[in-house]
Amino acid sequence: MFESAIQHHALDKETWAAEEPELHAALIDAQLELVERRDFAVVLLVTGFDGAGKGAVIRHLYEWLDPRHLRSNAYDRPTDEERARPRMWRYWRDLPPRGEIAVVFNSWYNEPLIERARGDIDEAAFERELTAIDRFERMLADEGVLLLKFLLVVSRKEQKRRLALAARTAGESRHVLDEWGGRSYRRKALSIASRTVRQTSSAHAPWIVIPSDDPEYRDLTFGRTIAQSLRARLDNPAPAATPSAPALIPNLDNRTVLDTLDLSLKLEPGEYKRQLGKWQDRLAELADDRRFRDIAVVAAFEGADAAGKGGAIRRVTAALDPRRLRIHPIAAPTDEEKVQPYLWRFWRRLPRKGHVAVFDRTWYGRVLVERVEGFASEAEWLRAYGEINQFEEQLAESGIVVAKFYLGISKEEQLRRFEARAGSPLKRFKITDEDWRNREKWDSYAQALSDMVDRTSTPAAPWTLVAAEDKRWARVKVLKTLCRRIEAALG
Repeated sequence: MFESAIQHHALDKETWAAEEPELHAALIDAQLELVERRDFAVVLLVTGFDGAGKGAVIRHLYEWLDPRHLRSNAYDRPTDEERARPRMWRYWRDLPPRGEIAVVFNSWYNEPLIERARGDIDEAAFERELTAIDRFERMLADEGVLLLKFLLVVSRKEQKRRLALAARTAGESRHVLDEWGGRSYRRKALSIASRTVRQTSSAHAPWIVIPSDDPEYRDLTFGRTIAQSLRARLDNPAPAATPSAPALIPNLDNRTVLDTLDLSLKLEPGEYKRQLGKWQDRLAELADDRRFRDIAVVAAFEGADAAGKGGAIRRVTAALDPRRLRIHPIAAPTDEEKVQPYLWRFWRRLPRKGHVAVFDRTWYGRVLVERVEGFASEAEWLRAYGEINQFEEQLAESGIVVAKFYLGISKEEQLRRFEARAGSPLKRFKITDEDWRNREKWDSYAQALSDMVDRTSTPAAPWTLVAAEDKRWARVKVLKTLCRRIEAALG
C-alpha cells in the first residue's frame, strides 16, 4: 500500500511562493472562526515513517496558526501514572475543547501496533484493539470532533539520506521519533501498519497518506487538507448524529424495575449494627490486601432523590483509607466540561490502581435526568447506552471493578423524607425546588431507569438494585455487594 503512495511528487519554488501565503491566510481565517464559534474541536493525528518530516509539518502549522489555540500531545511509553489507569485514559485526558485544535503524535494506534509487531499480543487481541479504536473515533465524530489522520510516507532512499543527516546534525535527531517499534521490527510493523490504515480509514476518521520526499509538496498538501476540511465543516456543520441503538421497546404493562424491588426488606437496629461492622471490617481487609494494588474500584451510585445515597456512601468510605479514596459528587457540567465530549469528565476522574473512586451520580445522567428533562437530544441519549457500555468494558479490562448501585424507594416514602427534610433546620439544605419538580415526572424517570438497566447491566458491570425503603437494609446491601465484587476480582 505505502509503496504505491510513494511516487515522485515535487513542487517548484514558484508554486510554493505563490500558494503558501494564500494557504496561510485561509488557515488563520478558518481558525479564528473556529475559536469564535466554538462549535467543534479538531484533532490532527500525525504519524508516519521515520524521517518523513512529522516534526517539520507541525512546525509549519505553528507558523500558520495562532499557537494560543493549538496544542501538541506527544506520547512516549506510558508513565507510572498512566500505566495505573486504562490505556485510553491519557488520550481522553488530553482531548481539546471545542474551538481548539490538537495535534497528536504517537497516538492510540502505537501501542497495539508495536505489541502486535513484537508478538506480545495475538491476532484476536489486535483485532479487539482496532475495534475499540474505531468505537473511540466514532464517538469523537458523534460528539462533533473533526478528526483527520495523516500518514507521511517517504521512499527508502530519501529516508536513508534524512536519517543520516539527522544523526550528524546537532539537535535534529531528537525530532526523529521511532514510532513503530525499532528497526528490527520495521518490515513486520510496516505490514501491520498498512493493514491498520486500510481497516481504520472511515468517513468519520479518514487516513490521508501524504508522499513526503519533497518537503514543499508535503507541507502544502498537509496545510491544504486541513484548511479545506476546516472550511467545509464551518460552512456545513455536521448533521445531528443518528442513534446507534435501536428504538426502545414499548412498555406495554406499565411495569418498571422499581416494581421488582421488595421494599419491605428491613433490618432491626441490633442486627444492622452487627452486619454493618462485619462488612465494613471486611471491606477494610480487602482494601489492605496486597493484591488490591493491582486493581482499582469505581463505586457508582444512582437513585431517586432522598433515596439514601449519601448515607450509603458514608458507610462505604468510613471503612477505607482516605489517602486512597476520592469521592466525586456529580452535578450539572461546568463550562469547561460542556465543551468536551460527554464522557471526558468521567474519564479524567478514574482512579489509579490501588485506589477507590466513589461517584455520587454518574455518567448515567445522560440517560436519566438529561433524557427526562430534555437536556440531551434523543439521538444523544440513545447513543449513550452503547458508549457507556464500551466505557465500562474498557474499565473492566484494565482491572477496575465497576460496582453500580441504584437505590430505589416508593413515591410515598420519598414524599415522607422530603417533608422531614423540609422541617429540619439541619437537613433543609438537602431539599430543593428542583427535587419537588422532579416528583411530577416520577413515571418518566421510572421508565428511563428500566431502559437504563435493560441496556447497561452487563457481565463486566452489572447493576445492583437496592431496596432502600429501609436505610439500614440498603447500607448493608451496598457494603456486602461491594465486598463480593472485590473478592471476585482478587480471586
